[in-house]
Amino acid sequence: MAPNLPNMTRRRFVELGSTGLLLSQASLGLTADEPSGRAGLVVGQPEGAEAGQRVLTDGGNAVDAVVAAALVAAVVSISNCGIGGYGGHLVVGWPDGKVAAIDFNSTAPAAARADMYPLDARGHVRGGVNETGWLAAGVPGTLAGLQLALDRFGSRPLGSLLAPAIRFAREGFPLPQPLADVIRNFSGQFQRDPGSARLFFTDGKTPAAGEIFRNPDLAALLEKLAAENSVASFYHGEIARHIAREFQKHGGLVTAQDLTNYQAHEVRPLALQWCGATVYTAPLTAGGLSVLQALATLKALGWETMDPVDPKSAQARVEALRIAWHDRLTLLGDPEAGEVPVARFLSDAQAERSAEQVRQALKEERPIPGATDGRSAGGTTHLSAVDKNGMMVALTLTHGNGFGARVTVEGLGLILGHGMSRFNPQPGHPNSPRPGARPLDNMCPSLVFRGGRAAIAMGATGGRRIPNTLCDVLVNLMGREQSLDVAASAPRMHTEGGVLLQLAKGWSDEQIAYFKRVGYTVEPGAGANFNGIARNPASGDLVHVP
Repeated sequence: MAPNLPNMTRRRFVELGSTGLLLSQASLGLTADEPSGRAGLVVGQPEGAEAGQRVLTDGGNAVDAVVAAALVAAVVSISNCGIGGYGGHLVVGWPDGKVAAIDFNSTAPAAARADMYPLDARGHVRGGVNETGWLAAGVPGTLAGLQLALDRFGSRPLGSLLAPAIRFAREGFPLPQPLADVIRNFSGQFQRDPGSARLFFTDGKTPAAGEIFRNPDLAALLEKLAAENSVASFYHGEIARHIAREFQKHGGLVTAQDLTNYQAHEVRPLALQWCGATVYTAPLTAGGLSVLQALATLKALGWETMDPVDPKSAQARVEALRIAWHDRLTLLGDPEAGEVPVARFLSDAQAERSAEQVRQALKEERPIPGATDGRSAGGTTHLSAVDKNGMMVALTLTHGNGFGARVTVEGLGLILGHGMSRFNPQPGHPNSPRPGARPLDNMCPSLVFRGGRAAIAMGATGGRRIPNTLCDVLVNLMGREQSLDVAASAPRMHTEGGVLLQLAKGWSDEQIAYFKRVGYTVEPGAGANFNGIARNPASGDLVHVP
């Protein structure tokens, strides 16, 4: 029986084998003349994507490919992610409709406390010690998450997938100009940290663009893990003890026991159905809940029936996101460390209450009352993959902001992420630091299913802009049934709950004037960096963005 797809007479369809099931090529994000990619595809960080593509060519599956890609990115994209990064999230889907997720977010050490960071009169952390330095680093989760992904869903051993990353660490790579500039900009902080000074300075100078950048200590660490075909010693062996000694030496809190206690988890993705599609995304402590909450509000509002060029249609999107951001910044935290009513946020009743707020705001031509905390976040790497059998993976991993905590474990070449910065430093907040808790983050790896099959893998990089960009793409892809490339190129907006609204290029003068008239402060701004892959389950044809 064919699914309920609107506007069937205006669309071309593809019959899927002998099942008689029909899917819209447009709703899959595909057109008839898209290039074929039957062997599979990895998109994201370039050197990582190339390594992942080789794994697919050699017969590995999408999880094998994305793990190899992530390991290379962890060596080459050193300002955005690394194996000392605070972690991330993965969502994987199969052609038979199965979907799963892995959470490998950082955890706070056992010594963490809600009042561990001294605050000034404005409520800001004195000296920014939650952002940079050894107190900003929690327990790294990246390696544990990649290992769990392979153990549960992969087909290749870790050792073989580490080979490209080891080569980049040992032999080096030409330093791009932007990365050389960032290293130079942070040189003062790097000089004050012995491990970072050893990694980034030669004869008192940071590397110039085009120079070959090597990390032999990291190469040796990766070679050890490859020889053991496991990340176990990173968390339980001599490597763990080495990491713990460096934390103790420099005033950090992570101990060998914290590393031993760390576990990545397989978790149930969050899901939302709208206009014949289902989106699955990483659950808390990732950012996907906020995306789905905004989409649920628009679904209850009947946004798909609104005039797409009417400025009030755009305001509805803004208000739905502002409601989600308000709840995110005031009510969300680690659901395993405190009570967080996740089900209520995605309930029909909550969506209708939010939709009614939006209706009133549109009727009165005003913003819904709201506020933001003014914090910032950036960085991150996202990878999307699909293999020849239709398995799709979305993986996001991060240091946090550029180079994370901006400290390096000397002797291991291990740059540490600043996962502790993602906690709210105010005691009593649901996202306050506490022993073993995971902080909120902005990562939103997601899959879109149609007809019960994985059709699109997607995600983005760019800190707090990630949830809004995913919402921008999904609202057009699902609510307007646009193709992936069209939805990804539509004008983007950014809000964090206040009345400051940043608009990327493409918004009309009429829409901008309307936002200003109803009470928004409008300024130019860019969305997050999005990438995704759409696959036609019948033909295997692929389209990707970018």
